[in-house]
Amino acid sequence: MLRLSVALIALMTAPALAQDADIIGQQFPAKLVGHAVIEANTIIPAPADAPADAQISGKFTGGAARVDEPASIPGNVGSYHGNRATGLSLPFEGQPVQGFSGFAMNRLDDGSIIALTDNGFGSKLNSPDALLFFHKINPDFETGEVARETVFLKDPNKVVPFRIAYEGTAERYLTGSDFDLESIQLVGDTLWIGEEFGPYLIEASLDGVVKGVYPTMLAGEEIRSPDHPALKIPATAGKDYRSQRSGGYEGMALQPGTGLLWAMLEKPIYEADGSTGNALTVMAFDPETRAWIGDVFKFPLAEGATAIGDFNFIDEKRAMVIERDNGEGDPSLKCEGEATPECFPNPAMVKRIVLIDTSDLHEDGTVRRIGYIDLMNIADPDGVARLETDAKRDLTGLYTFPFFTIEDVMKVDDTHIIVANDNNLPFSAGRKLTEAAANEFILLEVPGLLSAE
Repeated sequence: MLRLSVALIALMTAPALAQDADIIGQQFPAKLVGHAVIEANTIIPAPADAPADAQISGKFTGGAARVDEPASIPGNVGSYHGNRATGLSLPFEGQPVQGFSGFAMNRLDDGSIIALTDNGFGSKLNSPDALLFFHKINPDFETGEVARETVFLKDPNKVVPFRIAYEGTAERYLTGSDFDLESIQLVGDTLWIGEEFGPYLIEASLDGVVKGVYPTMLAGEEIRSPDHPALKIPATAGKDYRSQRSGGYEGMALQPGTGLLWAMLEKPIYEADGSTGNALTVMAFDPETRAWIGDVFKFPLAEGATAIGDFNFIDEKRAMVIERDNGEGDPSLKCEGEATPECFPNPAMVKRIVLIDTSDLHEDGTVRRIGYIDLMNIADPDGVARLETDAKRDLTGLYTFPFFTIEDVMKVDDTHIIVANDNNLPFSAGRKLTEAAANEFILLEVPGLLSAE
């Protein structure tokens, strides 16, 4: 039987998970004023000139053997989240519009937002038929719909320095076994994309053609991940690779004024002895010279947080960072004992938008955290939310964003921001217990956060 314990109620209502406010900064209120949704089961065709292999995606998500039969592999959330079914099955006939993993700070001339989709199904091994692409989107918060135009990435000029999945084809479309795209910025008419397998920075045109691929350099050393294409097995953490798996450029921010790109690793890097701390490395890259300039600061993860989701400046010195844990689902439905389809074994607890001051560093190189909003405690007095949430508590007037991965944030004006989730289709179900998460875009009124110093 599920029951809400006194201890859990106290934890849910504690404003900062019982942490010292000096560590995480002041909490500011947030109000939901807009909500738009792309349904989970949104599938688009691969380009007509793409290999036939790309017309069905997810064929390698069932284990060691290829599975060609569409909708024959049931999606579920994995063992950490109780192996709950999500109601959708792989492979897909087409390419899923899922995994929104970053917003560019600058909009296109027509006002569209550039939004990135990640590598497909979560790993290098299971995503060789998942095409890589970005979108030009326009959320309509009045109707709840999201207009979208998709651009597929390709390497017809053989700029990528290693063998890609579709090496022998004319167009050379890129796939999720080539790169894991996680962050994006628009500089002039050029896109800069941060990814995780290298980790690399990728330069591309607005029509999706790769123009450059740049390895990560820190203090004269190339930083590699376990998925780097040149890495040989066996390999040692801290020696052969220093970036953790799925620990690459989850966030990359364009700094107004300087024009620098600040690329933030999602997880702490390995030291020579294989240890890690709790601070994330942020490195400056000059898109004009196409070089790392050596400037570095650290973002300290707060207690309970395991990673970041996105990173965007709001002015020349202040920036927003999404900080999260690995949980999903409302805490009121936390499993008591064995996990079942009716509960969340590891619910969402730490889901924040943190404001930092990049001009104010502590002696250890960590940046000052000004304050934050709690995405599990958003006011919704006007009933703006368009989707219901599975919970064992009254959510009247309250909106939550209980997703495993929340990977998009950008400033709209002096009082509003947009936040969106990465729905990991079909492997996440945070809004509903057994229903694949949709792509949700929320407009939040946060004047206190955006004016904080």
